[in-house]
Amino acid sequence: MIGWILLALVVLLAAVLLLRTLAFRPRKEELPAVTPAEVDGDAVLNHLAEMIRCKTVSYYDKSLEDEGEFEKFRALLKTLYPAVHKACTLDRVGPSGLLYKWKGRSDKEPTVFMAHYDVVPVERELWEKDPFAGIIEDDVLWGRGTLDTKGTLCGVMESAEALLQQGYVPENDIYFAFAGDEEVAGLSAPAIVEELRKRGIVPALVVDEGGAVVENVFPGVTRPTAVVGTAEKGMTTVEFLLEGQGGHASAPPVKTPVGMLAKAVCTVEKKPFRFQITKPVAEMFDTLGRHSNFLFRMIFANLWLFKPVLNLICRISGGELNALMRTTVAFTQMEGSKATNVIPPVARIRANLRLCGQDTVDSAVAYLQQVIGEEKIRVHAIEGSNPSAVSTTDCEGWKKLKNAINQTWPEALVSPYLMMACSDSRHYSTLTDKVYRFSAMALSKEERGMIHGNNERVPAGTMVKTVQFYLRLMGQC
Repeated sequence: MIGWILLALVVLLAAVLLLRTLAFRPRKEELPAVTPAEVDGDAVLNHLAEMIRCKTVSYYDKSLEDEGEFEKFRALLKTLYPAVHKACTLDRVGPSGLLYKWKGRSDKEPTVFMAHYDVVPVERELWEKDPFAGIIEDDVLWGRGTLDTKGTLCGVMESAEALLQQGYVPENDIYFAFAGDEEVAGLSAPAIVEELRKRGIVPALVVDEGGAVVENVFPGVTRPTAVVGTAEKGMTTVEFLLEGQGGHASAPPVKTPVGMLAKAVCTVEKKPFRFQITKPVAEMFDTLGRHSNFLFRMIFANLWLFKPVLNLICRISGGELNALMRTTVAFTQMEGSKATNVIPPVARIRANLRLCGQDTVDSAVAYLQQVIGEEKIRVHAIEGSNPSAVSTTDCEGWKKLKNAINQTWPEALVSPYLMMACSDSRHYSTLTDKVYRFSAMALSKEERGMIHGNNERVPAGTMVKTVQFYLRLMGQC
């Protein structure tokens, strides 16, 4: 009798799983009519090349920066985009912030387009071409900042210039907010946010760098996907510090400082942070999971049952999928003795944490201290910020953004996602819950690896699409 009951339960469970999977199908959506957007690709690429030739490299040590290159860039904008500078007001805000205001017919639902014009340093010997020469070969522009984010800044300004020349007046005020210190978590973006707050500005839409149009990033989905960050993880640098007596290496104690720290590292890596499905990730599963193959559709349609399986897959695979689900710990720096025959009196290891969901800087430090179980090792945060607020996908701003993406990349699915990196847009979450992180480019895995890497470059066709996207989005604002 018990056997028959168990069999009936198994059959019932299988039926429930099958029915839920079959019902978990893509939602019907009609693609919008495509608004024509003529773009001179050669002119855009040449303008971006001039921007690349400005060596706006930012450093935490400001004495290493060349302020003349930053001024050169700001002057270049006035030369390249005369219509923008004639029609818009421009205020310098904070150390390097540029805040343009393009007055529309109304100030009720303003839009903010963000970008930053500083770039990270380069290792010149590892580049095939000069990263600041603005070299164009075979319709490809090489240079630091082409992807992050002078390319999107160029797209914003090219679109505004073209629309102004056509006599376009936006329905609502449009702001362009550009910072020259984003790569060093500078003060310009917070200063711009505070300026907008003083003016009583509540943006109906904020667009900054973030996701892109990518392929093969979601299990079982073969179509290109435009992933839009509706939130971003927090970040903190944590130090594991161990202080002792030191001594000569010829008579070491049973436990050396470096050995104790090494054990702590192994313990942490074996006991990852808790598995969390945040709102952006849940929306991503609900959107892309419907377009996945049958096996993964079954998993995403029945997470109430398969969540432990997904957790296991993430822990084993690591990488981007795992980073979407939990706070990650990457040990990056170690310091001990300056001599090979001396036991260090002080040893330390530092880790970069990307905080997920409900985890905070304080709770992460407490978890790590508890996990290592060693009182002699002190865990403390050097710097950090908590995860951003989550933006809504039920508003006109999201619909406008999605509309522009669908027009520009009609073959792509559009989905929310959780951004692993940090951006200046996190500061805007104090003003509005309509902040979206989308770098308007279709990028291959190789191209995404060039961001902050070597041989960063962008094809002319990619920049044409970028400008078309901003033309279509601004045309709705």
